[in-house]
Amino acid sequence: MASRSLVSVFSLFSSVLATPRSPRDFLALLDPVHSSRQLRGIVTKVSRPVPGTATISFRTGPGWKSHEAGQWARIGVDVNGVRQWRSYSLSAAAGEDPEITVTDIGKVSGALVRNTEPGDVLFLDRPEGDFTLPEHPRPLLMLTAGSGITPVMSMVRTLVPRRPDADVVLIHSTRTSESSPFREELDELAQQFPGLRVHHHTTADEGRLDLTGPHAMDTLCPDWRDRAAYACGPTGFLDDTEDLWKRESSSGAAGLKIERFQADLAGGVAGAGGLAVFENSDIEVEAAGDLPLLEVAENAGVEAPSGCRMGICHSCLIPLRSGQVTDLRTGEVYGDPGELIQTCVSAAAGPVSLAL
Repeated sequence: MASRSLVSVFSLFSSVLATPRSPRDFLALLDPVHSSRQLRGIVTKVSRPVPGTATISFRTGPGWKSHEAGQWARIGVDVNGVRQWRSYSLSAAAGEDPEITVTDIGKVSGALVRNTEPGDVLFLDRPEGDFTLPEHPRPLLMLTAGSGITPVMSMVRTLVPRRPDADVVLIHSTRTSESSPFREELDELAQQFPGLRVHHHTTADEGRLDLTGPHAMDTLCPDWRDRAAYACGPTGFLDDTEDLWKRESSSGAAGLKIERFQADLAGGVAGAGGLAVFENSDIEVEAAGDLPLLEVAENAGVEAPSGCRMGICHSCLIPLRSGQVTDLRTGEVYGDPGELIQTCVSAAAGPVSLAL
């Protein structure tokens, strides 16, 4: 066994010495985050603060741009031999090594939560998003539910310990106190820094946080109408928040920033799919009429560009070679040869061919 290992090492270095290489290629042999082909990170710590959730910290390689508080990044992981990309909010404070806090929902998130260990390599894209802190100091209100706390946690960690004039009210709704991964840290920060006030709302004990009218907000944060507000959470929670601000806030919807993790994709028809041909990859697969073509491609092992996965960032635009698609947000069927389509919110409306 030892002799075989020595032969393997000798063969590796022989191939390296016999092939023209850049300095970064040699660094990649010693440290996997150094790569000239793909931005990478190496996992430095994994904690599981509550069941079904993991906080994954990682060190990045050259090319990573330090994130702003509240931004997200695409993370690539290999699942059953296929590289899958998902977007995750970065929960670490700005300027620190990044981390993501992931809940075990879905194939990729589940693999990250259950299988990630220190030393693992993550594939990365640069941070994006405009759900960020205001340029000038002002009183802030953060409204979050469930995993919507993740980008706001980055904001709190960035602002509160560093700014003595910080004035932040955080209202976080979660099912139970045990299911909130940051509860203990938030309480400690609130005790240490008077500029942070935290209200925990547990739906198992108190029912759903009622944002259909102003009463709850008037009770929890009497000056909520005059604060710059941020909201992140499930669709229904955000819809109620947006409607409330439009009706009641002194600045209307303009005073509210919303970060949505999911788009409302209700416009597809399950029986209206067809054969999807990914021409550049020479792969054909049956595609359901209510499944985004981005997911069809990823499930088939086709590497497809993506970003927000909600139809906002347009990172997934791909030329349609033939056929038509359904916009899953509206139900509209459209498409001409050569037209760019958003694969994250478009499903096959019959046979389609894509430049992927």
